Amino acid sequence: MEIKPKYTSLSHVQTDLRDGKYTMESLVQHYLDQAELHAGLNAFIEIWNDEALEAARSLDEKIKKTPEQLGKLAGMVLSIKDNICYKNHRVSAASKILQGFEAPYSATAVERLLAADAILIGRTNCDQFGMGSSNENSIYGPVKNALDTERVPGGSSGGAAVSVQIDACLAAIGSDTGGSVRQPAAFCGLYGLKPSYGRISRHGLLAYGSSFDQIGFIGRNPTDLALLMQIASGPDAYDSTAIQQPLSYLQEEPSATKRIAYLAPIAKHPSLDPEIKRIQEETLQKLRDAGHSLVEADFDLLEFVVPTYYVLTTAEASANLSRYDGIRYGYRSPQAQNLEQTYLLSRSEGFSEEVKRRILLGTFVLSSGYYDAYYAQAQKVRRLIRDRLLAIFEEADLILIPVSTQAAWKFGEKNQDPTSMYLSDVFTVLANLAGLPALAFPAGTHSENHMPIGMQFMAAPGEELMMS
Repeated sequence: MEIKPKYTSLSHVQTDLRDGKYTMESLVQHYLDQAELHAGLNAFIEIWNDEALEAARSLDEKIKKTPEQLGKLAGMVLSIKDNICYKNHRVSAASKILQGFEAPYSATAVERLLAADAILIGRTNCDQFGMGSSNENSIYGPVKNALDTERVPGGSSGGAAVSVQIDACLAAIGSDTGGSVRQPAAFCGLYGLKPSYGRISRHGLLAYGSSFDQIGFIGRNPTDLALLMQIASGPDAYDSTAIQQPLSYLQEEPSATKRIAYLAPIAKHPSLDPEIKRIQEETLQKLRDAGHSLVEADFDLLEFVVPTYYVLTTAEASANLSRYDGIRYGYRSPQAQNLEQTYLLSRSEGFSEEVKRRILLGTFVLSSGYYDAYYAQAQKVRRLIRDRLLAIFEEADLILIPVSTQAAWKFGEKNQDPTSMYLSDVFTVLANLAGLPALAFPAGTHSENHMPIGMQFMAAPGEELMMS
């Protein structure tokens, strides 16, 4: 299924609004119509029709009466992933455990985007608590890839990616713990931005792995993603890990040519699809032809990346998800007869198998007999991985690697082997382990299944501009 978007950039939207070619109300109605037309793909959990149209009419009035007061995001229609809080709207992380829960406040990033005149159109489907790479792990059912409905859209922000893919919004707000923005963007032929850790406040993002989680964006061009990041970023009293320095340098002109490193071991990775290797080589050649210099870098820690990531994220998940207990909010089992059963049954019935698997694994690696053997060792390896990547940035401005070991697979292909699903994240989790910014971009098409293939740039911490 090929869908031609009405707009591919915010600047084009704003030009047409200013020239009177479209009203904001008619544009929002177009996006609502697209969402309804492609409802079978299951990208949206909830669409706020009346609310979005009312916001559009208000913006049209502002355009007529006080155009000088328009925010930088006037004309930007966004979807929001179902693990980010929006005041007085439901948020469930696609899990039964938060059934019927309404957010009492908005995430800091959401507040800042709305203050710049963005409009939210609805919340999108995702893997439960961001745990998954295919968007098959949702209480609301799987999301389908619009390019081939038999294939996954990627995860965990699969609904976010498909909402942009079907032209139901200009861009999407997602979250990235180990590739959950970049991988679905790549599978759907879009751009996906994960900023540096702490660039955008995590206040209002339902926690999975607190030292990995980062709000990010999916869209049709990197300029829009950079603007969204600029507006959403900044210090926040609610998040002590937020970077304190303002993102003023986005106004600077990037250098014309860059030093781009590629990791030699990746071409030899046993699970790498030959088609992706081919497209990586073609991308490197295009960069060389454009005048950029290429640097071959060794990275001998690749085999430790996925184990390190899953030891640490499951440990953090076991602690973060302990707050969902059937006592204070969310789902409470009707079968429970006493306090112990309330805890046991509410969590057993409320969490999916994948979430329970990760909680149990995290509890195991944090237990007194295994803490030093697993969790402490993984922290040491994480530091080695970060140091090794930072050393590469002393010789290069960017690192180019594939987003995934393969293009979008068919539904059910990896469900019987969770480890195979985990290994598909080997190239994306690097950025989260080291706190690096990363940008996924469309790089080609698989010659056999005709699905998009994405590459990604990684930059040193705080150097998002380098990827533009």
